[in-house]
Amino acid sequence: MTAKTALVILGKGFEEIEALAPVDLLRRAGVECTTASCEGDRIVPGRSGIRVEADALLAEVAGRTFDCLVVPGGPGTGELRRDPRVLELVRAHKGEDKLIGAICAAPTVLLDAGVLPGLRYTGHASILPELPEIQEQAVVVDGKVLTSRGAGTAVEFGLALVAALVGQEQADAVAASTHFAEGR
Repeated sequence: MTAKTALVILGKGFEEIEALAPVDLLRRAGVECTTASCEGDRIVPGRSGIRVEADALLAEVAGRTFDCLVVPGGPGTGELRRDPRVLELVRAHKGEDKLIGAICAAPTVLLDAGVLPGLRYTGHASILPELPEIQEQAVVVDGKVLTSRGAGTAVEFGLALVAALVGQEQADAVAASTHFAEGR
């Protein structure tokens, strides 16, 4: 069986935890997870000044779909919303009934791509003016769209992506191996 694939979009000002926790958890679960820079080079500065080297430039993966597309939030979300390449990637993944994940402010990217209307979702409180029907849950799954609240829910979000892609048993194994939720 071919490994499942995921693409995580990185734009300047991305929230590091929201991007890298899911990447780590997906890779632990055996998912071929690629990070792609929306910037002119592979080094992308996050919101906290952590510079991350992406696996590819967005142009190098344009036109491809993956089993899962992940859009992290952060102050750079506004740029993603204005990037036609990002919006087209979201639409293409929706059109092929692929899994789409968005966390924090990133559900606004799904809104702009026309994917979010009609679905249950969550997101950061800062996007309430645009998305007033935010559910107050850490992770909301509606069909093939997973949304999450923010940095503090990034591990739950990543594990939900793992469960959706490769099964709950694998997600539970990854959670146990990382001691997630121990002592809660």
